[in-house]
Amino acid sequence: MLQIRRCCSGDFDQVIYLLRQLWPDKPLDPAQLRAVFRRALASDSKVYLCATDARRLVGFGSFTVKDNLWPEGHLGYIDELVVDTEYRTKGIGTQLLRRLTATAREKRCCRIELDSAFSRKLSHSFYKRRGFNSRAYVFSKIL
Repeated sequence: MLQIRRCCSGDFDQVIYLLRQLWPDKPLDPAQLRAVFRRALASDSKVYLCATDARRLVGFGSFTVKDNLWPEGHLGYIDELVVDTEYRTKGIGTQLLRRLTATAREKRCCRIELDSAFSRKLSHSFYKRRGFNSRAYVFSKIL
């Protein structure tokens, strides 16, 4: 049976396993990620959700609340959303997205957004079917 719950510090190793699936070409530094993970768990503006079956963590979603001038209020930003490859197309991503959206409403966000790499065509279809529209490009620069 699937359960969606807030992540705890003990979930880190399973979350990093999922992040490796989300970013297969990105070298991950577990020590740096653990520090970010711990800070997020203690933050009022971050929410980390885990989807678990009876045996293990099978999905992860993260969310940040930002004050933003463009929507004239709180903006909910989905930072990551990933489901284990063995569990995709079973509704887990939809459940995580619903819970993240409900969290945005609870936190009085007037909009929820995310970014998705150009190559993730299946993800784009997933989000469009759930009412998301593409409204901008994301520009990024390494510092």
